[in-house]
Amino acid sequence: MKPIHSFSKVALCGVISILFAFGALAAEEKTFKKIFNGKDLSGWEGLPQFWSVQNGAITGKTDDDNVADPNTFIIWQGGEVADFVLRLKFKIVGNNDDGWANSGIQYRAKLLDKSTFSVGGYQADFEAGIKYSGILYEERGRGILALRGQKVEVYPIPEGKKKPEIKVMGSVGDSDEIQAAIKQGDWNDYRIVARGNRIMHFINGLKTVDVTDLDGAKAAKSGILALQLHKGKNMTVQFKNIRLRQ
Repeated sequence: MKPIHSFSKVALCGVISILFAFGALAAEEKTFKKIFNGKDLSGWEGLPQFWSVQNGAITGKTDDDNVADPNTFIIWQGGEVADFVLRLKFKIVGNNDDGWANSGIQYRAKLLDKSTFSVGGYQADFEAGIKYSGILYEERGRGILALRGQKVEVYPIPEGKKKPEIKVMGSVGDSDEIQAAIKQGDWNDYRIVARGNRIMHFINGLKTVDVTDLDGAKAAKSGILALQLHKGKNMTVQFKNIRLRQ
């Protein structure tokens, strides 16, 4: 009977821990503000030929007759974001021959061209593929700043060079294992945390990158929030349950 009693105590502790975790998440969720109403594009602006609301989700879509070039974005009109936590669900499908599609969540960014809704800045990348989901990419800037699974420090671009100095300081997880947890062609959770010059991405609860941007001249402190539809055709990307805590 003693082993059963011991096991019961362990099981009870496990249940209590799970309940505590759910309670903490529920309490945290109350601090977020929904920034998409699930019905229409109120509070968002992009090119109407690409963006709509379908099945309760912001939907970006291209096809043979509606090709995006360059990358185009739909921009949240609620002001700039600085230090924040963003949570949303995303789904992406490639309807072309190879099934590839790419998108991302742009933050602390800048509007570069209103006619095409081109945006530059930090991007939490994802794709219908196996390489780029979860990375930190700087659109129209320094390029890839951290690959999936990396903890890095980003330093200023050395004189005479075109790319920044990036030091890999450690790992936040195995890239293949993180990718395996991403549901292809289905809904996934994305969480972005930006505090000062430190940025972290999470997909389905797994940390994908942890970046400290030490380039004082180029590390954006604030900017707009936007959702990307990659240039090309025959792809669909969707976003829903978008919540922000500033």
